[in-house]
Amino acid sequence: QSNATVGASGSWCQGLDIPNELFLVLGLVSLVENLLVVAAILKNRNLHSPTYYFICCLAVSDMLVSISNLAEMLFMLLLEHGVLVMRPSIVRHMDSIIDMLICSSVVSSLSFLGVIAVDRYITIFYALRYHSIMTLQRAVVTMASIWLASTVSSAVLITYYCSNTILLCLIGFFLFMLVLMLVLYIHMFALARHHLHSISSQQKPPTTHRGGSLKGAVTLTILLGVFFICWGPFFLHLILIVTCPTNPFCTCFFSYFNLFLILIICNSVIDPLIYAFRSQELRRTL
Repeated sequence: QSNATVGASGSWCQGLDIPNELFLVLGLVSLVENLLVVAAILKNRNLHSPTYYFICCLAVSDMLVSISNLAEMLFMLLLEHGVLVMRPSIVRHMDSIIDMLICSSVVSSLSFLGVIAVDRYITIFYALRYHSIMTLQRAVVTMASIWLASTVSSAVLITYYCSNTILLCLIGFFLFMLVLMLVLYIHMFALARHHLHSISSQQKPPTTHRGGSLKGAVTLTILLGVFFICWGPFFLHLILIVTCPTNPFCTCFFSYFNLFLILIICNSVIDPLIYAFRSQELRRTL
């Protein structure tokens, strides 16, 4: 029984054999999707507003996730097949540059998801003052600050990647974004539910209230569910690196790292469907 258990756990700990073609296909789909979003927002003057600029920046971040993963995959394939021959020192530098690009895109993507949540919150709760609160100048400063912070933090992260302090900062950033989105979206849903309840009480059919609440609940579940499912395993991976790097269970979990990367790329594919393509104006532009 002991040998059988060890054998079963050993096979489970081998991880998933994810073909390189899947990385390439998902990366290309994400690249095309997000490129369409950026092109549509730049082309249509009706979409030149802070809200759509934030969505455009999210699309650029997701594009960078795709480009960096595609570049790393192609780079590794060329080296493995002997097509590309480089000195080990140059390979290490190239690897650091690609890793920095990946980290920068991950941090900026998370940041813009949070900014979009804040922007929606202001739109709902401060509708009359929205244009005075979220001016174009403030939006530009916000976007520039996020890109600058993402670049600096990714450089620090790659330089000191062995430090648990750096990993804890990254984990804390993810948890902060998760809590921020959770609080804001639940508060927005509660307001929408209260508003629908008020409408239904004014001699309106009760089905309106139930239908609107259900739609709001589904949207909220999709937003937070996609965020948690796509990003959660990767950050759990980082948490386990800090808390139990030598534990057998944690070691088994580490073997699924490629799956966590696939989920992050899937998030880059799903983001345009949630944040961009639901806009009728943007769909018409496309």
